[in-house]
Amino acid sequence: MPPPGEWHALVPAPGSITWRRASDARLLIAAGYALLLQVSHPTVGAGVSEHSEFRRDPWGRLLRTLDYTYTMVYGGPSAAGEMGRRIRSFHRCIRGVAPDGRPYNALEPGAYAWVHATLAEAIVLAHERFGHPLGDQERERFWAEWRALGRLLGIRERDLPPDWLSFGAYFKDMVVATLAHTAAVDEVLAALARPSAPDLSALWDPPWRLARVPLGHILQLTTVGLLGPALRRSFGLRWNPAQEFELRALAAALRSSTPIMPSWLKNTGGGYLRWRAEAIARGDAAAPRRMARRAG
Repeated sequence: MPPPGEWHALVPAPGSITWRRASDARLLIAAGYALLLQVSHPTVGAGVSEHSEFRRDPWGRLLRTLDYTYTMVYGGPSAAGEMGRRIRSFHRCIRGVAPDGRPYNALEPGAYAWVHATLAEAIVLAHERFGHPLGDQERERFWAEWRALGRLLGIRERDLPPDWLSFGAYFKDMVVATLAHTAAVDEVLAALARPSAPDLSALWDPPWRLARVPLGHILQLTTVGLLGPALRRSFGLRWNPAQEFELRALAAALRSSTPIMPSWLKNTGGGYLRWRAEAIARGDAAAPRRMARRAG
């Protein structure tokens, strides 16, 4: 873990490519894609199945992920450094035995770094499909800044590829040699298809009942559609021309909205952190309910 004196140099500066691109509202529909990439890693999948409450509280999982990523990017050096330490400390508690009998630990360097890498992959790909694509130099700068943020989480430089060109080879190798159809993959797909209601007041129950089915459809469409053919085959997922056409139509509509999107939707980071300030201060970002109860 880097000392506090180095935190300032590791967080993205205001106006940097990460600062400008990491919280576009359209990225949220790629959250399921990032999560599938994560849980298809055998170590991550085993940890999620055994320790996470994702199946019961998928919205809580999403908020905790946004809490930590937005704090790391937009919270400033002190908040980012403390969040990194908190996340690292929490992961020390996640260990067990995988279904194949292999002991696992969430801090295994390859698995721990992979989770951080999947967020970068999802951000770049979602901008390419649904927003404003990053140019070659922008991707390189973004990846350099994202690797630097990884240092605040305790990810060693050698655990991630040095540049975006190398990232492509790293990603392909992970798909071929490491990722698998874990039980957590099916859990995530089921939760996306039938999303449970978020913790809203009773006034929002009728609108949620109307929104649940189309929301589940869109989440399934974007999640499966962003996967490459090899992972679809590995997960036993079908993909047909009609689905591809629907995804392309959705993507075209979202891309066309770029010129008219208000700035607060293109960069939701500051507003999100103000909204979640109390929960983040309580430590919700790094303490899912099951783990909090165990600690208590």
